[in-house]
Amino acid sequence: MHIRKPFAYLLAAGLLAPAPSFAAGDLPTKFSNQGTIANTRHNLTQRQDSGGPAGASMDPYRNDYQQVCVYCHTPHAANQNINAPLWNRTVRTTTYTLYSQQTLSQDATQPGPNSLTCLSCHDGQTAVDSIVNMPGSGGYNAALALNPSDTTSQSLLDTWNNTRGPDATVHAGLNGAGCLACHAPVSGPTDPLTVVKAGATDFSAFAIGTDLSNDHPVGVKLPSGSDWNVPSGTYRNIRFFDANGNNRPDKDELRFYDSGQGFEVECASCHDPHGVPGTAATFLPTFLRVTADGSKICLTCHVK
Repeated sequence: MHIRKPFAYLLAAGLLAPAPSFAAGDLPTKFSNQGTIANTRHNLTQRQDSGGPAGASMDPYRNDYQQVCVYCHTPHAANQNINAPLWNRTVRTTTYTLYSQQTLSQDATQPGPNSLTCLSCHDGQTAVDSIVNMPGSGGYNAALALNPSDTTSQSLLDTWNNTRGPDATVHAGLNGAGCLACHAPVSGPTDPLTVVKAGATDFSAFAIGTDLSNDHPVGVKLPSGSDWNVPSGTYRNIRFFDANGNNRPDKDELRFYDSGQGFEVECASCHDPHGVPGTAATFLPTFLRVTADGSKICLTCHVK
């Protein structure tokens, strides 16, 4: 049986390596953001390139499954509670606070599957390693699909062996008590976690939470009228801006998804979670499909 230790205990006991005294920020990783998702931050087995906490410092707080795709996908026993490709992550039943400004042509609705997949990490409610089917045999538990707070189900994650570091006994989410305990800006000179925070990459911009009222609306229908461009392509449940005329939605083309309520904006409309442009193209920050330079991404949909 694992005994869960508080973060401060592990720090005091020396189980977290102290960081050097350089400023917090977007510190480099060993990944090029080219060629494959393994070379992006969505590879959750990654380690910081240099400086900061030792790589093993993360192991008590998330399982290092030593596989890239498994944090989101599984070839067998996928989560049947969400319409997403071979989805392996826990997905909670959540009511989000929606964008409600009067500038929209219609009200936003609750996020669809192509937003919920992203929010399963980025709303901060669920541990980044909370998956339904762990690698190998014997690591499957259907109860984790919708109930990550169930202690019996959650204890399954404790059985994983982090061969390259301490076993995880705390499964951290992208929130202040979890990942952001290190991956956030220093809050002040009296902060007891100042040293650790100063050595870790700042992920606070990616912690969206459940309040979506100040973000670009998702769950809002594809509008019509002179203020918006019309997508030129349709493929299955996707309307997309077919920039190269090949009749399929490519990674660098914005799109709208129909999850049963008509074509709507979702997180994946603008962000490609795999974020891999190839070996020659430039990787766009925050996994954007289209560059924000010159407001190109905005002007793809909006006529202004």
